[in-house]
Amino acid sequence: MSEPSYPVGLVVEVAYPMFSVTLHLEAIDRIRFVIADGPFAREETVETQVVDLGNNLFAVSWQEADRATVVNVQNFDAGIVNSYATLPDGTLLRNEGKMTVRRNAGAIGDHSPHRNKALVIDAMTSLFQRHDAGSVERLYAADYRQHNPMIPQGREALRAIVENLDKSVFYEPGIVLAQGDMVAIHGRIRGWAPAPQIVVDLFRIQDGKLAEHWDVLQQEVGSASGAMFDPAEGK
Repeated sequence: MSEPSYPVGLVVEVAYPMFSVTLHLEAIDRIRFVIADGPFAREETVETQVVDLGNNLFAVSWQEADRATVVNVQNFDAGIVNSYATLPDGTLLRNEGKMTVRRNAGAIGDHSPHRNKALVIDAMTSLFQRHDAGSVERLYAADYRQHNPMIPQGREALRAIVENLDKSVFYEPGIVLAQGDMVAIHGRIRGWAPAPQIVVDLFRIQDGKLAEHWDVLQQEVGSASGAMFDPAEGK
């Protein structure tokens, strides 16, 4: 089980074709489900086993008081649950339902590479392509930490930098790598210095926002071994 990444505390309603169920993710090993209407209507708390399949995807299994067994494949990125239930009489039910969040977890894990990559690309292009200073509050944590010694600490300092960027500043994203709550992005930025620079930015994600940043910059020069950056590399 991957205890830190499962969204304990989350309450979701799952709408299946024949009925809806509300899942209360009370603990890493316990779910309370409520089916308000229909032939399966009831409320029960069950002991569960959770297997982290990666990319915010979890296999969750349990047995109910009437001996029915259930396996949920819960996809929190797609907002979908695939359910496989074997009823006491042996009937197998296969259902796919859409999740609607009714109460957020205290802290959802930041271990989805797809979501975290998209967050970093959004941040880099919003700030350093479109010069959208208003996106800082949306994308960066309130206690954002900066490890570049040439840039002041904090989210407000970053906002001030973006507000005063020269129009010539333009960022091109390239390769993006993600593992756990960390994302690295390779890119090129023009207008930040007299010559174009190649930069690798490293971010830590917390609660769905950029919480910490490191970077390494190098002036772009020609090389017999090939270009230092190719805009197509990220594709």
